[in-house]
Amino acid sequence: MFESMVEKHFASAHHLLNYKGKCERPHGHNYVIQIFAETDVLDKANVSFDFSLLKERLDEVVKDLDHRDLNEFEDFKGESPSAEYIARYAYQRIKPEIPALTKVRVYETPTQCITYRE
Repeated sequence: MFESMVEKHFASAHHLLNYKGKCERPHGHNYVIQIFAETDVLDKANVSFDFSLLKERLDEVVKDLDHRDLNEFEDFKGESPSAEYIARYAYQRIKPEIPALTKVRVYETPTQCITYRE
């Protein structure tokens, strides 16, 4: 089995709803988001996935999230834009175009992340 991963970085602000603690106040993160796809099949070039295609799909998500207040993002209205919510959102947007997508990982800091998979 081959697992491919591509990664992008973006910066956004947010605050958590229904949360007690410092994260209920507006703050920002330099996020890292990674998507993973798996297959046991190689194409004629012995490539499992075209990294360019994976990056294009991830770019579509990142361009909507980068440099914005996630609480004001139309797709997140009324929801708490946690790393968990971002990971599931990205997965649900990308999965229809890349059925082999297995998981999305979102880092809020270099030492803490969340992974979403079905």
